[in-house]
Amino acid sequence: MSDLLANLNPPQLQAVTLPPVHGLILAGAGSGKTRVLTTRIAWLMSTGQVGPHGILAVTFTNKAAKEMTARLSSLVPINTRGMWIGTFHGLCNRLLRAHYREAGLPQTFQILDTADQLAMVKRLLKNLNLDDEKYPPRELCHFINAHKEQGVRAAQAEAYDHYTQKRVDFYAEYENQCNREGVVDFAELLLRCYELLQRNEPLRQHYQERFRYILVDEFQDTNKLQYAWLQLLAGGGAKVFAVGDDDQSIYAFRGAEVGNMRDFERDYAGNNIIRLEQNYRSHGNILAAANALIKNNRERLGKNLWTDAGEGEPIRAFEGYSDLDEARFIVEEIRELVREGVSPTQIALLYRSNAQSRVLENELFTKNVPYKVYGGLRFFERQEIKHALAYLRLLGNPDDDTAFLRVVNFPTRGIGARSLENLQATAHQMNSSLYNAAASLTGKAGQTVGAFIRLIESLRQETEGLPLPEMVEHIIEKSGLAQHYRTEKEGQDRLENLDELINAAATFIDDEGAIGEGGALVSFLTLASLEAGEHQAGEGQEAVQLMSVHAAKGLEFDVVFITGLEQGLFPHENSVNQGRDGLEEERRLMYVAVTRARQRLYVTCAQTRMLHGQTRYCVPSSFLEEIPENLLKKLNKKAESAVPAFGSFGGGYAETVQGGLRIGMTVEHAKFGVGVIVSTEGRGGDARVQVNFGGSGMKWLALEYAKLTPV
Repeated sequence: MSDLLANLNPPQLQAVTLPPVHGLILAGAGSGKTRVLTTRIAWLMSTGQVGPHGILAVTFTNKAAKEMTARLSSLVPINTRGMWIGTFHGLCNRLLRAHYREAGLPQTFQILDTADQLAMVKRLLKNLNLDDEKYPPRELCHFINAHKEQGVRAAQAEAYDHYTQKRVDFYAEYENQCNREGVVDFAELLLRCYELLQRNEPLRQHYQERFRYILVDEFQDTNKLQYAWLQLLAGGGAKVFAVGDDDQSIYAFRGAEVGNMRDFERDYAGNNIIRLEQNYRSHGNILAAANALIKNNRERLGKNLWTDAGEGEPIRAFEGYSDLDEARFIVEEIRELVREGVSPTQIALLYRSNAQSRVLENELFTKNVPYKVYGGLRFFERQEIKHALAYLRLLGNPDDDTAFLRVVNFPTRGIGARSLENLQATAHQMNSSLYNAAASLTGKAGQTVGAFIRLIESLRQETEGLPLPEMVEHIIEKSGLAQHYRTEKEGQDRLENLDELINAAATFIDDEGAIGEGGALVSFLTLASLEAGEHQAGEGQEAVQLMSVHAAKGLEFDVVFITGLEQGLFPHENSVNQGRDGLEEERRLMYVAVTRARQRLYVTCAQTRMLHGQTRYCVPSSFLEEIPENLLKKLNKKAESAVPAFGSFGGGYAETVQGGLRIGMTVEHAKFGVGVIVSTEGRGGDARVQVNFGGSGMKWLALEYAKLTPV
């Protein structure tokens, strides 16, 4: 037993040896929460308080479940194979398999993954003769899953207008179809399991009596239905041990309810709250910055990270003239770090929006620095970029069959697989390209494919003579790509990437000597192919890691660069439109980004950034102002700003007007909501500020009358 509890710090020991009560463990970043969770299970079994069959342990990923099982096997000499350790979905699947009859399912029921669910929705739309442009399939999937995650069936769903009623009706048809086929989607696993336990009292009592201890990892990421499911199972007296960090709740867009932690405190934990605040990952200055940032959020359960590893290096801050200047600085720093002996795999470049990777990738590619995009595709490999490039390739070369097949029916134009098979057979017989063979098609296939050919021809005429960036923008809009992604619930990232393709074209034209034989379009497409096809680090090769901040959660690196710290980018402009809650989620995201760094942290921004192929003037992120200046080491002198009123972050460069208000500050107005000060003019009674209120637009407000409250 002494070996099991050795090397635990006092709060960790208190958590592991908690008596049979409910407990809430507030585990800060890098505080050893996984160790505490697994050691708690091992201690409960080693002291004879419970057997392996009496424990239910819930994780959020299969990887975490396997890691927990492996650690347990090394801690206690007990066979863990029969233990219930897994994700919410995995555990619900296990329960439904054991009680399929009671759940109204066939014994061999199948699970629809995301792609399967989308395919079924598309098939059902076709059967019901519903317009898939008015009712986009991905949007319907999101609508169905969001309702299920709230525990709402189609029969209980509310419709406030005709359009929503149609979606509710489709949800009902989808439920019927799934029942006919004997299949369940991911959201259905949890809802079906919850409903089974709720209505079947003998079954509920069986599992309530079986599981005496319920342990939950990443509790801050639970949604409404998951919390209700846990409450059902705990209803027989089981003790719940919830581990989480409300400061790292960054998945509201997936349905996560940060309020579940407060509800758990009220419903179960009471005074049994243990804070794990000693950090074993980062140096002191990094933690001080994280603490200073997150203290600005309201209604936190509260904790303060600390370390005995010393203060370490200051946080390095850089403000570039442009996004390209920022990227060049970052890549030069990386090269210097590697020369000093830092492994490239221990260097991470984090960004708020995936579209930001393009400038960074281009500079890494140019300077021959191997890199990998973690948890995603490199810029020129992303679906929407390849679609746009396929249209551009057809303008340059209509005989490009690969490009033709990629976009002939994207966005959908009613061109089926049979029509394309006929077209390919015709082209083979004629020994010609698909484009040229299209004129030989007759009937409906001839009409639909002919309409696509006419679209390409009109695009070629309309873009003739246009500068490359305008050509790219025209193609994205007129091809229907932009409109297609606007109708997708998760399409914002893809639209941002398409905007970044326009920026890439503008930057390409600006680069001296970039145009080769064949003109701008051919040269640009050549560059895109080279960047997509080369320089991705091979298996086992050391490479710099690029990723979004969301993808970085749970990871750690010796050196971290947080890039693009500008208002509207990080915090994202969408968060401003969501008011204070949106801004606080962005701040939690920044907190996650900062706490990924072990030894060295860089924060960077740019005075100008390309947007829609045009230069945009930027305001440094309000988060930079929240980092105490004594923690920062500025790597460039105050640059002469392109817009003098904006100033530079930190150290009081930003011009201050009365009441302590300054450019870049986030403020709240009673009528217009939350916004960001972007400009000022006048003094005293004549002082005015210009505020970007997001959805409400830009407003000039006289400070003598407008009551603005700093957020």
